[in-house]
Amino acid sequence: MYIGILASLAILPVLVILLIVYFKDRNKEPMSLLIKLFFGGFLSCILTLLISGILELFLPFMSGSLANKTFFETLLYAFLGVALVEEFSKWLMTYLIGYNNNEFDELYDGIVYAIFVSLGFAFVENILYVFQTSSIQTALLRAVSAVPSHACDAIFMGYYLSMAKRYALRGMKEKESKNVWLSILIPAVLHGIYDFCLMSGYMILVAVFLVFVVILYILSIGKLKHLSNNNKKIKFKNRFCSKCGKAVTGEFCSRCGTRQV
Repeated sequence: MYIGILASLAILPVLVILLIVYFKDRNKEPMSLLIKLFFGGFLSCILTLLISGILELFLPFMSGSLANKTFFETLLYAFLGVALVEEFSKWLMTYLIGYNNNEFDELYDGIVYAIFVSLGFAFVENILYVFQTSSIQTALLRAVSAVPSHACDAIFMGYYLSMAKRYALRGMKEKESKNVWLSILIPAVLHGIYDFCLMSGYMILVAVFLVFVVILYILSIGKLKHLSNNNKKIKFKNRFCSKCGKAVTGEFCSRCGTRQV
């Protein structure tokens, strides 16, 4: 019975957010694609562990307990060792699975893709945390903090990926590149602030954390609603090669020569 309660508390917040995002999408994405993205989040967990393990071999601040880290080491660990590694891993799966997918044809799609990957990651992370501690309190705290925070970071990631996609279709490579970088950096900075405030051990930063979380949630929900209500097409069907995924402006793909139907 207790295990069932823990499992429900670990899974429910992820499911609720996914359903909210899904039903706000007026032109639904294929379920097969969403499932791939969600399980891509599982893979991003594995990638995070691999990258973190490699970094521990070369960067001293990556190893040891938080209690033994200096202020600066904690800062580096929160922003680089945790936030950047996790957000890069989630970004990579979102990019590989969703960015060049032919279904990516609306601004809101980038947010959907990023959130499904991010909450796939959060699903695994939440299960591990909750069952490791066997604490209902931990499950409840994560339900209102960590899981929504992952979704908020993903909203910004998806937004900038959508901007990058729009510029790519217009042949504006510099602006595409800028927004691709922002789709990694902005979520990593937001994630880093969240983690550092909690890891630092300073009560003043705990107060900052509470204010930060409220502002982050308000901004993220606002951006989600705005893009859902003002969604726009960024491309039309068959603008990407059905064989290799390259953007196509004519009848034939310039990369592989496939005729576009």
